[in-house]
Formats: sequence, structure tokens, C-alpha cells
Amino acid sequence: MGETMKAVEIEKDGPLYLADLPKPEPGANEVLVRTAFSGLNRADLVQRAGAYPPPPGASTILGLEISGTVEAVGSGVTRWKAGDKVCGLLAGGGYAEYVAVDEGSLFPVPEGMGLDQAACLPEAMMTVWANVFDRVGLKAGENFLCHGGTSGIGVMAIQMAKAAGAAKIFATAGTDAKCQLASSLGATRAINYKTEDFVEIVKAEGGADVTLDMVGGDYIQKNISAANPDGRIINIAYQNGFQANVNFAPVLMKRLTLAATTLRARPLPEKKRIRDAVEADFWPHVTSGTIIPVLQKVYPAADAEQAHQLMASGTHSGKILLSW
Repeated sequence: MGETMKAVEIEKDGPLYLADLPKPEPGANEVLVRTAFSGLNRADLVQRAGAYPPPPGASTILGLEISGTVEAVGSGVTRWKAGDKVCGLLAGGGYAEYVAVDEGSLFPVPEGMGLDQAACLPEAMMTVWANVFDRVGLKAGENFLCHGGTSGIGVMAIQMAKAAGAAKIFATAGTDAKCQLASSLGATRAINYKTEDFVEIVKAEGGADVTLDMVGGDYIQKNISAANPDGRIINIAYQNGFQANVNFAPVLMKRLTLAATTLRARPLPEKKRIRDAVEADFWPHVTSGTIIPVLQKVYPAADAEQAHQLMASGTHSGKILLSW
């Protein structure tokens, strides 16, 4: 029997728990990382509920991002070596003491940054770049609307849009305190969606050229209403539902683009392309401190159940981590 490690397991209709599982072996182009911190993402809750299975060949263990120290490298790895501090994106397997990661999905941890801070970055920054900048092409001087402005994705989207020269950044959030956080990160106008009408505010203040949405449902029509001519709307989730009654007339009249993507199941070369772009365009802002991680809370890995409960509550801002 090979070496084992601790990892978080799912018990059907029961709480998360720690179990002994086989330690992964790195493939030729993979890096074995001793995990320091595992990042939580809402996708983990969806997978746990049985609605977001890992892609073929990926680990069935929860977890899409980690930070840690390189333990070993495969025979084809050229960039990384044992002892390097890294953070990276996974297709699964992150809630574990060790993970095997494709070398093209890792970032170097900036000098002086803690591994807890680094674990807040990979999934969010790669998701934002792939959607906001690559798929719908936010450009300097355009207005950007970000829903879920203090989510793990949202806090990075606001900062990346600001670094890229967006003219106005609108961000929605559910409390005044969250709106204050969004403003402190660079939102021109933070909107409490529980007490304010984001459509009317955005339209009155110049409209949205690009919208990043993870809500769906009735927001689909609202985003269309708030969009400028030639606007682009990108969905990365549909937390309020995949179905809605939509009037497509303004989509036609305003020449709008409606798009939606996922990141997890993309081929490894595509993930490397995204990693390379984030590292070239935005990692210098991380290194300089212009883009900062936003960390809500760290739980011991044994308390993964409590961490999931916080994630499900929606009361947090930024990232929730598990520590190993």
C-alpha cells in the first residue's frame, strides 16, 4: 500500500470529515504540492450537492485552488523545483494535504506574501481574466458592472477592472458594510441591491459596457436593461436559476452580446494560456500590492463543515480557507 494523506471526504447527507486517502503521484508534467491552504469556492457546494461533478480524470476530492510548497516534480517539469512557494488552480483535489497540479496551472507566490493570502488568488483571478477580459473584452475607458461585488470573484474583478483602466465600476452587494468594502477596493458606485435599484442607478450613471453576473434568474433581464449599446454580459453562474422570461428586443436593438462560460473543465493548454495572461497582465499588480487578497476566515481542515456553512450563508466577503 502506498503512502496516505489526510483529505476531506463527503458523507452522503452527512457532514464533511477527514479521512486517510492515497497520496497522489505527480505525472510527467505535474507538480506535487504539500498544501498549506485550500480555497473554498461556491462550486464546492454545488459539487457536494451532486450537481457539479469533476471532469473526467480529475480527483473526486473537493477543492479548486491551493497554496503550498513544491514537494516533487514530474520528469517533464521545467519551471518549478522542490521548495518553491506556489499557488494554483485545480480541477479537483484541493481539500487534501497533497495535490498533483499541472505545471501550467501554478503561480509563484510573491516575495513577502503569506501562503494564506496567496490561496485567495488563483481561481478568482483566472476566472475574471477568462471571462471579463478574454471572452467579453473589457477595455480601458469602459464601464463595468460586477454582481456579487464582495464574493471571492467579485473582490478580484473590481480590482482587476480598476487596474485595467475601467472608467466606472459598479458593484452590487447585500449590506452597507459590503458596499463599503467594494468601494474601498475600487468600485466607483457600490449598490445595496436590497435597498436600491441597480438598473436605475447604473443607467443614470452611464450604463454598463461589460457585466459580470453569477446570479441569473431575474437578473438576466435587468442586466440587459442596464447595458449600453454594444454591451457584453457574461455569466459564470446562475444562483437564482437557469430559466427566466426574457424580452430579447433590447438585445437586438442595443446589439448586445450574452455569454456564459465555465473554467473547470477546460483543457490544460487553455488553462495555461489563461495562467500566462494573468501572470503577465495582473500578477505585477499583486506583487506591487495594487491588487490585494481579501480573506474572510481560515478554518482548520478538520472544520471543513463549519467552513461550508459559512460559505452557504452568503454572509462572508472575499475568501474562506482551510489550513493544513
